[in-house]
Amino acid sequence: MNTAEMKLLIVEDDVDFAAVLARAMKKRGFVVSIAHDAEQAHAEAVRTAPSHAVVDLKLPGESGLKVVEQLASRSPAPAIVVLTGYASIVTAVEAVRLGARHYLAKPADADEILAALLRDRPDAEIDVNPEPLTVARLEWEHIQKVLNEHDGNISATARALKMHRRTLQRKLDKNPPKPT
Repeated sequence: MNTAEMKLLIVEDDVDFAAVLARAMKKRGFVVSIAHDAEQAHAEAVRTAPSHAVVDLKLPGESGLKVVEQLASRSPAPAIVVLTGYASIVTAVEAVRLGARHYLAKPADADEILAALLRDRPDAEIDVNPEPLTVARLEWEHIQKVLNEHDGNISATARALKMHRRTLQRKLDKNPPKPT
């Protein structure tokens, strides 16, 4: 792809991280625009017609998954990488089903993000972890699945899990447990 055609939309609510990533990607040949929520992302996508996008999963208001869905419905659809500090199998699968090319857990550096943006084929050589998930991680994954099924509604998720809403909020406020 010609570097003049490489337009990157960064959808990230962390203003400082978005600025640092934008500088790094400009150095790598992208024309960069930034949005800090779903509404700005839609407006920027209409204005700039990005060829690539990096979308944070957790945004104020609408979820990053909604942004992925909107961007993927564009013609031509940009190559989308979802970047999140709240990685789970459920959200990774949903992001890919909605049109994301890749899903990266934070912290990810600019080179990892660039590789994910430019890699257009799946990698069958990727390392498979031989260890099973921990019980804490299984719980986190299940909570994320049920939360996704209830469109991010914490009260409905707590009812479905037969858990007090505040207990669920405390669990969600913690960093996700390591996979192994």
